[in-house]
This record gives sequence, C-alpha cells and structure tokens, in this order.
Amino acid sequence: MDTLPIGSRLQLKNLLFLSDFSDSSELAIPYALNLARKYGARIHALHVLTPQVPLIPEPEEVERRLDAIDDSAQVGIQRLETQLVGVDHQTILVRGENVWGSVRNAMQEYGIDLLIMGTHGRTGSLKMQMGSVAEEIFRKASTPVLTIGPAVRIGAHNGGTFHNVLYPTDFSSRAAAALPYALSVADESQAKLHLLHVLPKPNVRTGPVQPNETVADAMHHLHQLVPGGAALWCRPEAIVRFGEPADRILAAAREVAADLIVMGVRDPGSRMGEATHFEGAIAHRVVANAICPVFTKRE
Repeated sequence: MDTLPIGSRLQLKNLLFLSDFSDSSELAIPYALNLARKYGARIHALHVLTPQVPLIPEPEEVERRLDAIDDSAQVGIQRLETQLVGVDHQTILVRGENVWGSVRNAMQEYGIDLLIMGTHGRTGSLKMQMGSVAEEIFRKASTPVLTIGPAVRIGAHNGGTFHNVLYPTDFSSRAAAALPYALSVADESQAKLHLLHVLPKPNVRTGPVQPNETVADAMHHLHQLVPGGAALWCRPEAIVRFGEPADRILAAAREVAADLIVMGVRDPGSRMGEATHFEGAIAHRVVANAICPVFTKRE
C-alpha cells in the first residue's frame, strides 16, 4: 500500500495545550491526551493570567479579588496536573499582557508542533465586543492549530484516530498550505478524505454560462489534488456545492460525518481586527459551529 513519504507525515513531539479552565477547555483535553499517546508527544499545558483589575475604588478589595483570581488559577493548574497523569507533560502558569504574546513565547521556547485549544465560539456582536482569542491564535500561529468548538460532541474524539477528514478548498495558496496535513492525517488514520469546493450560488436571473462545465472543472481539480497512489488509502471523494462557503462546509461536515476538518487560513498581517471581526469570517464561523475539531494551518 502506498503511503506518504516520512518527511510529509505529521510529526508531533511537543503539544501546547492552552487552557482557561472553562468548559470549552475541558472539552479539548481528551484530544490533547489522545494525540500525545498516539504520537508519543509531550503536552505543555499553558494558562495565561492577563491583567484583570476590578473596577472598585477600595485598594483592599482590589487586592483581595486579585488574590482570589491567583488562587483560582492555582486550583485550575492542580486540576490540570491530575487530568494529564499518564502522559509526559508540564503545566505552566504565566502572567502576560495578552494571551497571544504568551502563547507565541511558549511555542518558541518549547518547539511546539501543534497547538490545541477549546473555544467558546463567540460570533456576531459579542465577538465584536470581546474579540476572539482563539481566532487571533489560529490566524497568527505559524504552527498548526487544533481548535475544539462548543458544538463538538463530548467523547467524540475517537482515540486520536479519525475516520472521515473533510478538506475544504478554494484552490488558493492559503488552502494549499493545509493540504499536506489533510493527506497526512488521512494516511496515519487510514481515513476517508472528502475534498470540498464551494461555488457561488448561480444568479437567479442570468445563471452561470456553463454550469455543468464549471462543476466538472471543479471536480477534476479536486481529484488532481490527491497524489498518485494516495487514492488507494484515502479513498478520496470530491464534493462540489453551491452557496456561502461557511454554511456549505458545516453542512458537508454533517453529511459525511466528519470527525476532523482541515483548512488553511490567511495570515492577518497588521489588520487582525479589520480582517476578522465580522460575521462572515469563514474560518471563525466553521470553528464556532463545527460538529468536529478544526485543524487550521496558516498560509
């Protein structure tokens, strides 16, 4: 059976698990544990204490509340220690001006191969007000990120093995950056690879000039993405849909019972807020609503 060359496979030695001790982080722990066991990797579990000064005038009360925050973080770290028993790991509690800065430092210090995190999946006006730590991380991180959103079913982690991998692509360089990882995961797990391309919905009045050829071309292009011989083990299925990309990706994930979505994301550059703080951000909407984890790789 043909497989990917060793150099193309997913290599995981150091995993960074980002926790804020919330239910979302709890949901991500099984994935970190199972991947650590599968690849013999070490988990670096990180919690970042960012400045949280209570809006109260009394200095004594401010100090008391800050102490309570510190105590709560220590309790969370101790709980993490018990949850990670049985795998090589370390827990890290740091103070930082923002989460991303501390994550970036940890990734560099520990040579991280994959970052794993849960997310609350905020969208719309709430996301506008509070921002999205998860989105900032998966768009800025140079290493791949596995994000587990609130719609993921508890316990649906398959022991770190995946059966149906969905790879959405618009044939851009951004999407191409994630393709080797989709192939690698499919190879490692002997999973079925579903390749999805979303076309704009036809104009009701005029319609596309050559709709059949457009779909045929997309199908052909999707099949061309799979290297020779790989079809023997990943059993690729090409899917073409019409409509809004995020909606069609989420629908396709449900249709094929995907247990992993692999997609490329754009580097936000210096315009993080402008580029991502709107309802139509495809990657964020997929992560926030997907029934399975989403593996992202920045271009």
